[in-house]
Amino acid sequence: MIMKTFFFSIFILTCLQAGAQQHIISLQESKQAALAYSYALKNGELKISSAQADVAAAKSDYLPSVSATGVGLFGFKDFVSAMPPLLEKGIDNFYLFGVTGTESLYAGGKIKTGNQLAALQLQVSQIRKKQSADSVVLLTEQKYWNLVNIQEQQKTILVNEALLNAVLKMQKNMLASGLIARNDLLKVKVQLSQLLVNKSKLQNGRHVAQLDFSMYTGIPFDSLMVMQDTLNKKTTPALPALQPDTNLNGNANYQLLTRRIEGEKLQTRLANGDNLPSLAIGLSASQTGSINSGIGSNFAPASFVTLSIPISNGLWGRGKQKIKQHRISEQIARNDFNDGQNQLKVGIVRYWYDMQDQLTQISYAKDNLEQATENLKVNQDNYKAGLATISEVLDAQAAYQQASSTVATAFADFYVRWAVYNYVTAKTESQPQ
Repeated sequence: MIMKTFFFSIFILTCLQAGAQQHIISLQESKQAALAYSYALKNGELKISSAQADVAAAKSDYLPSVSATGVGLFGFKDFVSAMPPLLEKGIDNFYLFGVTGTESLYAGGKIKTGNQLAALQLQVSQIRKKQSADSVVLLTEQKYWNLVNIQEQQKTILVNEALLNAVLKMQKNMLASGLIARNDLLKVKVQLSQLLVNKSKLQNGRHVAQLDFSMYTGIPFDSLMVMQDTLNKKTTPALPALQPDTNLNGNANYQLLTRRIEGEKLQTRLANGDNLPSLAIGLSASQTGSINSGIGSNFAPASFVTLSIPISNGLWGRGKQKIKQHRISEQIARNDFNDGQNQLKVGIVRYWYDMQDQLTQISYAKDNLEQATENLKVNQDNYKAGLATISEVLDAQAAYQQASSTVATAFADFYVRWAVYNYVTAKTESQPQ
């Protein structure tokens, strides 16, 4: 009778839950919402725009530099007194307008290097945005599977609540018939009370997790929010591959390590440019004169060439030491790259084995649940036959509840580990089957 009530309760609870699923959310929907809502990604896009502006600014260094100058002077007394007949009026004002254009022919390679650095910074900004997007996807999946696990824990609580209520009803009937002592009834009530406390805590924890999920993904909070996936699977998921994928080409951290080496090399070249000659040509034109002074204006065009050759800076000055410091920074970047890629590969292997260990946990948890289910049935049958005590039945029920909870947690932990593995291998779109 108890087992019939048990399975009937499962059916009723499933139907009730299906009717209450007013806001079903899939994992893919969650990730898309989080990516659209993330302020980190919005900032990443702004940083890309800033880097693009820097690239445009660096390209402008290839163009001529043009400047205009204007000067006007007015004196309360004449600057130059009148000198008839050469100068009929004194000069009390003076103006000068000039335009100068300069084109750099060679600047020690600093213009080209500056453009390369700006382009490299743009690449870094794009990589960091992709890294932020992967982080958002990872955290969203962790929050999603946490909610799925809570949902499964609630199902377990409801099933066991129905089971204990059935036992309690039977105990009340047996107590009324004088077949059991009142102490047996109290034992059932105590265990049911503890289960109801856990039920309340789980419900409150779910509301907090839902609020956290909503605030992170931007999906409006809804107390009837239900994650689409379930964890009561009969088949055990498989690993994504027979061995870890240690190819780092798509890994954002690896890409940043390589860009850092490139950046240090360019910084060295940029510093070295200060020690090399620079050559530029230019053209200037000026107009000078005085108003109402009896003298005309003068237009003076001119061209020029400038050549700068630093000598002491590169031989014994600060420039030589800066080059040395930059070469040291290059070596540090290479060392960090070698160490970093090794650590990344070790991390990938570790996360892959974490998934493998979790599959073992799932297998053991499922076996334990099967045994706990059978043990519960045997104790119930024995109790009805007078071969077991109510304490043994309650112990079996508690073991069954714990086994059910462990199976759900084992599945949820596996999916979280899968998400972490996808993150470190740059396969955030891959999903377990």
